[in-house]
Amino acid sequence: MLRLGEKVTIIEDTFEQNLPFGQYAYVIAYDRNPDNAFDYVIRVPALNRNFFVPAGDIELESVVLKQEAERVEREALIDFALSTYNEKLFHQLMNGEAESAGEEEEPKETLSQADFIKQVNLRAWI
Repeated sequence: MLRLGEKVTIIEDTFEQNLPFGQYAYVIAYDRNPDNAFDYVIRVPALNRNFFVPAGDIELESVVLKQEAERVEREALIDFALSTYNEKLFHQLMNGEAESAGEEEEPKETLSQADFIKQVNLRAWI
Protein backbone atom coordinates (compact mmCIF):
# COMPACT_ATOMS: atom_id res chain seq x y z
CA MET A 1 0.00 0.00 0.00
CA LEU A 2 1.36 3.34 -1.02
CA ARG A 3 1.62 6.18 1.47
CA LEU A 4 -0.12 9.49 1.03
CA GLY A 5 1.96 12.04 -0.81
CA GLU A 6 4.19 9.49 -2.56
CA LYS A 7 5.32 10.28 -6.07
CA VAL A 8 4.09 7.66 -8.54
CA THR A 9 4.24 7.15 -12.28
CA ILE A 10 1.21 6.20 -14.37
CA ILE A 11 2.02 2.97 -16.21
CA GLU A 12 -1.40 1.76 -17.38
CA ASP A 13 -4.95 2.91 -18.06
CA THR A 14 -7.19 -0.04 -17.19
CA PHE A 15 -10.49 1.82 -17.26
CA GLU A 16 -9.61 4.06 -20.24
CA GLN A 17 -9.83 7.35 -18.40
CA ASN A 18 -7.30 9.06 -20.70
CA LEU A 19 -4.59 8.91 -18.07
CA PRO A 20 -1.29 10.43 -19.20
CA PHE A 21 1.15 7.48 -19.47
CA GLY A 22 4.59 8.17 -18.07
CA GLN A 23 3.48 11.29 -16.21
CA TYR A 24 4.15 11.54 -12.53
CA ALA A 25 1.42 12.02 -9.97
CA TYR A 26 0.97 12.09 -6.22
CA VAL A 27 -1.22 9.82 -4.09
CA ILE A 28 -3.65 12.09 -2.32
CA ALA A 29 -6.23 9.63 -0.91
CA TYR A 30 -7.21 6.00 -0.50
CA ASP A 31 -10.52 4.67 -1.69
CA ARG A 32 -11.56 2.23 1.05
CA ASN A 33 -14.95 1.34 -0.36
CA PRO A 34 -14.89 -2.46 -0.93
CA ASP A 35 -17.52 -2.17 -3.68
CA ASN A 36 -15.32 0.11 -5.75
CA ALA A 37 -12.65 -1.04 -8.25
CA PHE A 38 -10.42 1.94 -7.51
CA ASP A 39 -7.74 1.89 -4.81
CA TYR A 40 -6.24 5.38 -4.90
CA VAL A 41 -6.99 8.96 -5.80
CA ILE A 42 -4.03 10.58 -7.51
CA ARG A 43 -3.30 14.16 -8.47
CA VAL A 44 -1.59 14.84 -11.80
CA PRO A 45 -0.02 18.31 -11.54
CA ALA A 46 0.60 18.60 -15.30
CA LEU A 47 -3.15 18.33 -15.99
CA ASN A 48 -4.28 19.91 -12.73
CA ARG A 49 -6.74 17.01 -12.25
CA ASN A 50 -7.49 14.19 -9.83
CA PHE A 51 -8.12 10.61 -10.97
CA PHE A 52 -9.44 7.49 -9.30
CA VAL A 53 -7.09 4.62 -10.24
CA PRO A 54 -6.63 0.95 -9.34
CA ALA A 55 -3.31 -0.11 -7.79
CA GLY A 56 -2.17 -1.77 -11.04
CA ASP A 57 -2.26 1.49 -12.97
CA ILE A 58 0.45 3.22 -10.93
CA GLU A 59 3.93 2.34 -9.76
CA LEU A 60 6.41 4.10 -7.48
CA GLU A 61 8.64 6.41 -9.45
CA SER A 62 11.79 4.88 -7.93
CA VAL A 63 10.76 1.39 -9.12
CA VAL A 64 10.07 2.63 -12.65
CA LEU A 65 13.43 4.43 -12.79
CA LYS A 66 15.25 1.33 -11.55
CA GLN A 67 13.58 -0.88 -14.18
CA GLU A 68 14.47 1.60 -16.91
CA ALA A 69 18.10 1.73 -15.76
CA GLU A 70 18.32 -2.08 -15.81
CA ARG A 71 16.83 -2.17 -19.31
CA VAL A 72 19.30 0.44 -20.61
CA GLU A 73 22.21 -1.41 -18.97
CA ARG A 74 21.18 -4.70 -20.56
CA GLU A 75 20.82 -3.08 -23.99
CA ALA A 76 24.28 -1.50 -23.64
CA LEU A 77 25.80 -4.86 -22.72
CA ILE A 78 24.13 -6.49 -25.74
CA ASP A 79 25.52 -3.75 -28.00
CA PHE A 80 28.99 -4.24 -26.49
CA ALA A 81 28.81 -8.02 -26.96
CA LEU A 82 27.77 -7.60 -30.59
CA SER A 83 30.42 -5.00 -31.40
CA THR A 84 33.24 -7.06 -29.82
CA TYR A 85 31.97 -10.37 -31.22
CA ASN A 86 31.80 -11.75 -27.66
CA GLU A 87 29.57 -14.75 -28.30
CA LYS A 88 29.68 -16.04 -24.73
CA LEU A 89 28.51 -12.74 -23.23
CA PHE A 90 25.81 -12.39 -25.86
CA HIS A 91 24.38 -15.85 -25.18
CA GLN A 92 24.58 -15.22 -21.43
CA LEU A 93 22.59 -11.99 -21.79
CA MET A 94 20.03 -13.42 -24.18
CA ASN A 95 19.43 -16.71 -22.35
CA GLY A 96 19.70 -15.42 -18.82
CA GLU A 97 22.43 -16.00 -16.27
CA ALA A 98 20.76 -18.94 -14.54
CA GLU A 99 20.73 -21.08 -17.67
CA SER A 100 24.37 -20.35 -18.53
CA ALA A 101 25.48 -21.27 -15.01
CA GLY A 102 23.77 -24.64 -15.40
CA GLU A 103 25.60 -25.32 -18.67
CA GLU A 104 29.07 -24.69 -17.22
CA GLU A 105 28.71 -27.25 -14.43
CA GLU A 106 30.12 -30.66 -15.10
CA PRO A 107 27.58 -33.47 -15.16
CA LYS A 108 27.66 -35.57 -12.00
CA GLU A 109 28.71 -39.19 -12.24
CA THR A 110 25.97 -41.72 -11.87
CA LEU A 111 26.39 -43.91 -8.83
CA SER A 112 25.96 -47.62 -8.81
CA GLN A 113 23.28 -49.00 -6.53
CA ALA A 114 25.86 -50.26 -3.99
CA ASP A 115 27.62 -46.85 -3.81
CA PHE A 116 24.31 -45.10 -3.37
CA ILE A 117 23.36 -47.38 -0.46
CA LYS A 118 26.80 -46.74 1.13
CA GLN A 119 26.27 -42.97 0.97
CA VAL A 120 22.79 -43.25 2.43
CA ASN A 121 24.09 -45.40 5.30
CA LEU A 122 26.97 -42.98 5.97
CA ARG A 123 24.56 -40.03 6.17
CA ALA A 124 22.29 -42.05 8.42
CA TRP A 125 25.18 -42.52 10.87
CA ILE A 126 25.81 -38.79 11.00
